[in-house]
Amino acid sequence: MKLLRVILTRFYKVMFWLLGKSFHKDYRLIMFESFLGKQYSDNPRAIYEYMTAHYPDYRLLWSVDRHHKKVFKTLGIPYVTRFTPSWMIYMNKAALWVTNSRLPQWIPKPADTIYLQTWHGTPLKKLGTDIDSVLMPGTDTEKYKQNFIAESRKWDHLISPNPYSTEIFKRAFHFYGVMLETGYPRNDYLFHNDDAVFQDYIRTKLNLPEGKKVILYAPTWRDDDYHARGKYKFELQFDAGRMQAALGDDYVILLRLHYLIAENLDLSPYEGFLYDCSGYEDVRDLYLVSDMLITDYSSVFFDYANLKRPMIFYTYDLEHYREDIRGFYFDFEKLAPGPLVKTTEALTDAVRKTETTDFNAEYDTARFRARFCALEDGEAAKRVSDRIICQLER
Repeated sequence: MKLLRVILTRFYKVMFWLLGKSFHKDYRLIMFESFLGKQYSDNPRAIYEYMTAHYPDYRLLWSVDRHHKKVFKTLGIPYVTRFTPSWMIYMNKAALWVTNSRLPQWIPKPADTIYLQTWHGTPLKKLGTDIDSVLMPGTDTEKYKQNFIAESRKWDHLISPNPYSTEIFKRAFHFYGVMLETGYPRNDYLFHNDDAVFQDYIRTKLNLPEGKKVILYAPTWRDDDYHARGKYKFELQFDAGRMQAALGDDYVILLRLHYLIAENLDLSPYEGFLYDCSGYEDVRDLYLVSDMLITDYSSVFFDYANLKRPMIFYTYDLEHYREDIRGFYFDFEKLAPGPLVKTTEALTDAVRKTETTDFNAEYDTARFRARFCALEDGEAAKRVSDRIICQLER
């Protein structure tokens, strides 16, 4: 299997290079990709939507994994299937690449293509070369860091959501290109659609029961718990039956797993209480429809903070994650904008407490937003797009 992977990688690299020599550059073509071609979402989507509305003279095309075409077909989004000959041609012809995660190491960036890396979150857990010990399958610490540096050298521009992230990104990614400290384009949506009418629309779309509050549960993945390379395990670490008994009359829970998690959970025993929304096209709608967020160490809470709604951190493995898996950039226990809990009972109590507590005052979320969300104003996609298009048209 390893030998076959090496052979295929070399073949793809040669094919990509040869096709790049065979076609002229199209300076009106822009390629987009989100989470390895698995989603129509995140910062690339926000930039795509802005450019579609304001730069109609450009041809915008998505790079899509062959297993995740459905949403693009349904929405009529133009796309090309990843790793096909057509994809290699378009990637070579494009004047601009826009993606939020690393591209395969074997892909050579054409010299006259601009690579905009949007990344996908404000960092709590350590990133890139800041990780002390890499536990992910298929690599080791030194190889992982070398590959990350080789990839970041291809990036011409990198988006940062705040000054805090800028400092970390430069160091952890060994990034020496142009930093666009603009706020995250994906959060513009939260400013433009935070109203009751839109929330009712999403509730209907998800077939949620009327009269119940919505909890979004969005945990991250664990580097050391996996099926195979790029496919991570997940099990619910709270007692869903007890949660349903305690909260089911008043709440429903939307489960949103990380894109690297490869599980098909059987939630049938909790029908009408637990909804698996992992395959939903973009988490942004789930933010807006939810009354509170439960997460752990995922960067989703930095984005959700813009909505000024309660957040609870279910950190059942806090010490292990902090000491053995990743480590944090700041004192999470001290600065988290919400309570950290470790048991089902404590989690249930924390949910109930949000009904009576002035959440924002108790956890000083204004101070948190001042540090991490100050650039968010609904105009980040404009700032990024105008800057990049201006460069393309020079």
